[in-house]
Amino acid sequence: MAMAASVISPYNLNIIDSCLTCKGHDSYLFCSLSRPALQKLEDLKSVAVYPRGAVLFVEGQACRGVFILCQGHAKLLTSSRDGKTVILRIAQPGEVLGLSAAVAGRPYLATAEVIEPAQANFFRTEDFLHFMREYDEAAYHAAEVLSYDYRSAFDAMRTLGISHSVPERLARLILEWGATAGRDAKNQKPVSIRVPFTHEEIAELIGASRETVTRLLNDFKRKEMICFNGSTLTILDWAALEKLLGC
Repeated sequence: MAMAASVISPYNLNIIDSCLTCKGHDSYLFCSLSRPALQKLEDLKSVAVYPRGAVLFVEGQACRGVFILCQGHAKLLTSSRDGKTVILRIAQPGEVLGLSAAVAGRPYLATAEVIEPAQANFFRTEDFLHFMREYDEAAYHAAEVLSYDYRSAFDAMRTLGISHSVPERLARLILEWGATAGRDAKNQKPVSIRVPFTHEEIAELIGASRETVTRLLNDFKRKEMICFNGSTLTILDWAALEKLLGC
């Protein structure tokens, strides 16, 4: 989202203070509503900014409401009884977090943690449910969000379950980043991606240890599949990474 008047937060974010003037209307589901619905959404929201590491909600916590992520990214993660953590997916700007818990009247299914300075609008559960009952278009968008979450869960299962080796899972993740960055399937040229994740977080994304991820990234670099420049990763050899998937 973007706004007409710029307000700088303590985390150097340009605060989006109005859903009505937000330029995310065209691409974000709950921002592409009609003007009356947007005005209602505007009246219901509470705006907040968060530093890296801030937790929006915790797995198993009673659902207080939903968050629309305006800026920044958040990781959705789950933990086992033995303390092992797996990142289910990375939420992008425009996503609605906690919707399934609100609709089902159940506790949150995962923990949502901000991985970089972010802005999120909060809506109390009862207010958001009433809003969806009042505006059919909002209920339709909610169904789209839940469908996306369902598909993302299957994608995570595919990455962790079908990919038999850790090198394969890591290669698949890097190729997915490349595809998201706009790689043309017929274009094998290098593509650079900003990676805002630590090695520990990458390990949690693919179900591996931090040490293994560090070793594999260095191995991929040594074989000139990828290279690093600070937090920027560049894919140099698409074919070599795809070969790890058996492509």
